[in-house]
Amino acid sequence: QVQLVESGGGLVQAGGSLRLSCAASGRTFSSYAIGWFRQAPGKEREFVAVVSWSGGSTYYADSVKGRFTISRDNAKNLVWLQMNSLALEDTAVYYCAAARRINVKPASYESWGQGTQVTVSP
Repeated sequence: QVQLVESGGGLVQAGGSLRLSCAASGRTFSSYAIGWFRQAPGKEREFVAVVSWSGGSTYYADSVKGRFTISRDNAKNLVWLQMNSLALEDTAVYYCAAARRINVKPASYESWGQGTQVTVSP
């Protein structure tokens, strides 16, 4: 299994940008698809974006398409989520997770980080 740690969250004004990082440990990192999910208070965890093991394929939720970009560097065991044009509804705890293949369902992911808070203010 792979262990994941998120960082980069914080407070940002609407319209601003943040870049989240997901650092992985474990020799098998490059064999996993890595996804980002988020969970707002009182809501279910929802899919945000996912990148394939090679970085060659990506998939986004409609709500973030065109604003967020997911990327990875297998040599550094890192995955990033660049978030631009942030809106109030993007406020949530953001999690990265590892799966054997690209998937949008949280139940398909084997390993999860502890999460990082993103708060967008008016």
